[in-house]
Amino acid sequence: MMKKGFTLLELIVVIIILGILATLGFTQYTKMVEKGRTAEAKMILGQLRTAETAYYQEYGAYTDAIDRLAVNVPTGTCIGTHYFRYGVSAILGTATRCTVSGKTPNFTGTAYTITLDHATGVWSGTPGYY
Repeated sequence: MMKKGFTLLELIVVIIILGILATLGFTQYTKMVEKGRTAEAKMILGQLRTAETAYYQEYGAYTDAIDRLAVNVPTGTCIGTHYFRYGVSAILGTATRCTVSGKTPNFTGTAYTITLDHATGVWSGTPGYY
């Protein structure tokens, strides 16, 4: 009489397949979460662009001092309320991902940047994040 059930080898193969699928899924999940966090940078860079446009309308030039704009964001170092630190130049707003401190201090990837040209509204930066 034949017993019904799975052999040990069949169970091991299934566990290995599930482990591979879980690894691939987790890798893609973390990439998507990180790309979702770029929404913070895009929103704040949009606010910086609006503030820079207003500054340009009033003074006839863009500013490279973020404190002259009415946007409260971390500039020099990362703080626990943001995923990025921000900066402005004469025509660009930049967001650099925090790798220490910041909202997720356990981020171990290479810091990436997202840039918004205030004059043209064109996004650029590290491929895959803007």
